[in-house]
Amino acid sequence: MTESSKDRDFVEYVVKQIVSNPDAVKVERKIDEMGVLITLDVDPSDMGMVIGREGATAKALRTLLRIIGAKNNARVNLKINEPEGSERKAPEPKSIDDVVGDL
Repeated sequence: MTESSKDRDFVEYVVKQIVSNPDAVKVERKIDEMGVLITLDVDPSDMGMVIGREGATAKALRTLLRIIGAKNNARVNLKINEPEGSERKAPEPKSIDDVVGDL
């Protein structure tokens, strides 16, 4: 394993351990003037596991990647692609009466 692929391999290993469809996990690594970009694709049914409650899992992955990047003097970012057919819904707008009624 080369120094440069440790970040990519780390993301692939961790994500495959937490999803139900590890064969659908795809991780790509690109380098540009902004640093290293790790792009993650997973099965639509696994998005919730990768994101976590209130984004906690994704935030933890990004934090660990920053540490790996700092160790190797590189800026590492994680992009999680939303899959086709994602079941994520935008929150429905509430009226002012609904908001005030919740208080």
